[in-house]
Amino acid sequence: MVRTWVAGWAVSRRTPPPVEKPWGFYVEVAGNPDEVGRHVLPAAEESLVRNAAASVSVPRTWIKMPAEPEEIEPWLSQGWAWEESGHLMAVHLMATDPVAPEGYTATVETIGAVTYARVLDAAGEQAAQGQMASLGEAVVVDRVITQEAHRRRGLGNFVMRTLTDHALETGAVLGALGATEAGRALYETLGWKKHATLAECVYRP
Repeated sequence: MVRTWVAGWAVSRRTPPPVEKPWGFYVEVAGNPDEVGRHVLPAAEESLVRNAAASVSVPRTWIKMPAEPEEIEPWLSQGWAWEESGHLMAVHLMATDPVAPEGYTATVETIGAVTYARVLDAAGEQAAQGQMASLGEAVVVDRVITQEAHRRRGLGNFVMRTLTDHALETGAVLGALGATEAGRALYETLGWKKHATLAECVYRP
């Protein structure tokens, strides 16, 4: 699941492909003031965590792994700061035939292996969005955002179901994503299940 998520995230964000390391994967990130790269570990083993942390010398490098933060905190050297934990989630995809909420229209566009869903209001302004990377039988959903003025109108739900139906049309059967705490609640209403907590820390010496 971690391998699927990190591979799809890299495709979605158009970064270089993940590089395999002894402890997991490394993804280089460009053009992001908060992140220069991320190490993603498939398992929270002490030796893997310590080796990954010891390999980092560049500030704004992240480490993410399926674990509870308190479990791995003793293994990190000085200079690492904790961020809000995320949630690795997955679902077996099912069709839902979504209909846009009244007053909104939707567009779906695929560029390469990434599909973009956008919801526009009556004035043609973007109200919500989401995207997903296709990895054959799996898709990784990313960047699902509803503008503040349009929240609590079912747009996030609609974006997710729109992406799901498109994924099924391409032959995908499994969905994966990394969720924030706020996003987790939405995804659970759509049948997504939590696979693991994603402990997230960043090097800020």
